[in-house]
Formats: sequence, structure tokens, C-alpha cells
Amino acid sequence: MKRSGNDSINSTPIKVLPSGIIQKDYFLSNLAKEGFVQFLDFQLEKKGKIKISISIAISSDGHAVSIPRAPFGGFWCAKNVNSVTIENFINNLQTELKRLGVMHLKLTQAPKPYEPFSDLINYLLFKLGFNQANILSHHLFIGTKSIKKFLRNEAPKIQKKLQTSALSISHGTIASFEFLKKIKLWNSRKGYQVGLDENQLINQVSEFPDRYFLIQLDSREGAVGYALAVKLTSNSIYYFLSAIDTSSMVKNGGDFLLYELFLLAKEQKVDFIDLGSSDIESGANHSLMFFKSRFSNDISNKITWEKNLNENF
Repeated sequence: MKRSGNDSINSTPIKVLPSGIIQKDYFLSNLAKEGFVQFLDFQLEKKGKIKISISIAISSDGHAVSIPRAPFGGFWCAKNVNSVTIENFINNLQTELKRLGVMHLKLTQAPKPYEPFSDLINYLLFKLGFNQANILSHHLFIGTKSIKKFLRNEAPKIQKKLQTSALSISHGTIASFEFLKKIKLWNSRKGYQVGLDENQLINQVSEFPDRYFLIQLDSREGAVGYALAVKLTSNSIYYFLSAIDTSSMVKNGGDFLLYELFLLAKEQKVDFIDLGSSDIESGANHSLMFFKSRFSNDISNKITWEKNLNENF
């Protein structure tokens, strides 16, 4: 493969470190991955600064994942990298992984608001022979000023509906995990299965308590709705898990939970809100997508890529 004249960075070796030595803003990249023999950070440095990085867990049978049991992993880039540098890093990464005995690599690249180069990265992965294994569409609300404007416009309507319904809503840090049982119960009544590792979540909250928030909707009888939000990065809020008690006959419960999420986002001074994907086994969950579209101003895809590294590249 021919390289351009400004491609001297191709010879720059990748730095390999045990993950967690250098703390990353995407905090799930700092957590140990049980069931994997190695969890490593692969980095390209120039003049002492990290230009590109990726965290990868490697299993005993030669499978590598970036990163397991997380919404996404993938590549993170500095602001001033170019396409040649990224392509060379991906190729050098494959060579390094093969040297470590890895036969198969799987990664989920973050949606574009998390990593501005994601569209370019996805393009290069496709050109380098990676296969698209899955794609999920995330609804997002982007912009700190837009979040504040949304709250100004919605506050009178939401407050009136809350008063009429005799409901109250609040958010705070997590003091107890009893809400998980109710979320599972309420979702099961609607035919939804919550694939959640409670022990993993409890460990993550214990290690990073300032990143997790619980939104609670109450009636006079007690809680009738919950939403779990998490700051995956310091400039974002991710709407991770939610449920409403349908037996309580609450109206506008989803609107109340999301309004409180916007209040939390304003309080935390984030740049964007990620409402997550809307997927069911048979295809797109159009009713949920329509609901989220009322609280979003952008859509970005999260793509999972796979490649057998014993193939030529």
C-alpha cells in the first residue's frame, strides 16, 4: 500500500500500557474487565501528547473487545489528527494485536458527539476490511444553550402537569439500589427484559459515585417512576435505564423523567444529552424513537465492527 510523503508517523510505534495507568475521561475505560486475561491501552504519542488511543480487553482464546459490557469503546483522537495518521494507527494496532496472539477484534465506535472523528474512523475501518456487525441509532440533544432554552420553554407546561397530577420529581446521587428491582418488575410487565449486571453496576457506582444519578417520580403512595443517568464523559449525560409503574396510571411519566434529566444536564453543565438507542429484536422501535424525537435535536449512529486478524490487511 502506497503512503504519502507526509506519512512518517507510520513508523512511530504504538505504546502499550495496562489500562488504568492513565486515567481517561470516559471512565468505563478505566475499569478492570473480569473474564479477560489482559486489559490494555494502545496509544500513539507525539511530543509527549496522546494523539490516538483505544482500550482493548483480550480473552484467553485470542478474542479482543473494545470494550466489554459498556455502551461503546473504540478510538479516541486528539483534535489535530488526520486521516493518514488514523489509518496508520489502525494498521499498526492490528499488527500489535497479532503479535499478542489476538485472532479476532471487535469494537464499538462511539457516536459522533462523543468522538468528533467517528465518521472518519468508521469510513477507514470499512476501507481497511472491518465488517459492520451492528448499528444502533442514538437520539441526542446537543448544546448547553439549547438545553437551557428547552427548559425555559417546557417549565410552565411541566410544572402545571405535575401539580395537576399531584406528582413530584427529583434527582440525586444513588444511596440505595432497591430501585433496580422495581425497574425490572415494571419493565417485565411491559414485556421488556432488562439485561443488567447488578453487581457490575454497584461496583461502578461505588468507584465513581459522582458519575451516577437517580431520577425519581413520586406520587403520594410512593415511587412510580425511575431513570438512571450517568456521565459517561465529563461533558455528557447518558439516559441509561428507566421504567414507569403502569399500574399507577400515571400520565406523562416519560415527559416528567426527561424534563428532570434536562434539569440535571443543566446543573452538570454538560454539552449534550444522550437518550440512547431505540431497538427491539425485530427492528427499530419506532414508537420509542418518536417519543425521543420530541426531546432531541440530533441523531448519531453507534457502529460495531469486527475483523479476523488472520486475514491479510
